[in-house]
Amino acid sequence: MPKRILQGRVTSDKNDQTVTVLVERRFKHPLLHKTVRMSKKFRAHDANNQFKIGDSVRIVECAPISKTKRWTVLTDEAANA
Repeated sequence: MPKRILQGRVTSDKNDQTVTVLVERRFKHPLLHKTVRMSKKFRAHDANNQFKIGDSVRIVECAPISKTKRWTVLTDEAANA
């Protein structure tokens, strides 16, 4: 199975090696035909503490790292490889 890759914005970097990423998705409501925005927060592993609040990042799912972390931040080097 291919791993999901999501794009979002870092909303918190207060924990060590962890960032909170807000991922927003847009879709058309099936009945009202209005564009709806829904968002969800994910906790992602940031090994080098290199991402700060407001950064746009891509996250990829991984094996569970802790109770809440199931995602890893995708760095530019990993994306190109």
